Amino acid sequence: MAFRGKNLLTIGDLSVGEVATIMDVARKIKKKQKNGEWHQYLAGKALGMIFHKASTRTRVSFEVGFWQLGGHPIYLNEAATQMGRGEDIRDTARVLSRYVDGVMIRTFGHHIVEELARHSSVPVINGLTDKFHPCQALADIFTLIEYKGTIKGRKMTYVGDGNNMAHSLMLGCAKTGVDFVCASPKGYWPDAGVLSAARAMAAETGCTILVEEDPLKAAENADALYTDVWASMGMEQEQSIRQESLNDYQINKYLLKAAKPDAIVMHCLPAHRGEEITDEVMEGPQSAIFDQAENRLHVQKAIMALLMSDVVL
Repeated sequence: MAFRGKNLLTIGDLSVGEVATIMDVARKIKKKQKNGEWHQYLAGKALGMIFHKASTRTRVSFEVGFWQLGGHPIYLNEAATQMGRGEDIRDTARVLSRYVDGVMIRTFGHHIVEELARHSSVPVINGLTDKFHPCQALADIFTLIEYKGTIKGRKMTYVGDGNNMAHSLMLGCAKTGVDFVCASPKGYWPDAGVLSAARAMAAETGCTILVEEDPLKAAENADALYTDVWASMGMEQEQSIRQESLNDYQINKYLLKAAKPDAIVMHCLPAHRGEEITDEVMEGPQSAIFDQAENRLHVQKAIMALLMSDVVL
């Protein structure tokens, strides 16, 4: 696959074959790291990391991952750059393109990432926007493969707010042939445009993308149950309203019983234990949550190596 020099703004930008390649390269890179084998494919290169939102997993996984690939990551937040003083995104993109070999950005509006990519001459990776979280979803697909092997025909049920995580998961499932159900109350359903796009992709891979109000019905025969916080970053003022609206959309032992006996439980973190997921389930034997968190590192290393390396992986 000719990844070199491309952007990754959403999983919808990737072909079925490109998603498969990311999974394969992530597996190889993870194995190399565990075995202590050389994999510094980005030696001598630099990554600009723009953060408009606070982060734990995104910052550490990208920073450590790029360093493990032999490159130098540079952390940039608004307070420490001219972006905080109103510099145009297009100007930032053009300047950074002359200094670094790639840019990762974690921000609010998806239009910011699109504008950055439009004016950048180096690859731009979406580390998160209010609309999409592609790197997390690709790590989740990788985790599902590790647990279940062949995943075509499997079923993932997402429970809660139809947010950026739901959007990226439905696109990831559509690209890999995984049936996807989003269980959300009306008013919290996924974006209609993203849903339509995911269904068009699913038609090509032979899977289904559904939205269901009843979480128990949605969880039936699921191979994976997935949730996210009810109030994402920037929505804290809506916490009490969202908690009331989404109170029945919790992953707990009762919902887990509706899924397959060997279903795994997934969460992108951070988790509000006792709200969208119970402590019992999160710490239970079916939890894959911290494997997901680790796999952010391996999958993002694969993405960065594919986009920025001249090495054939």
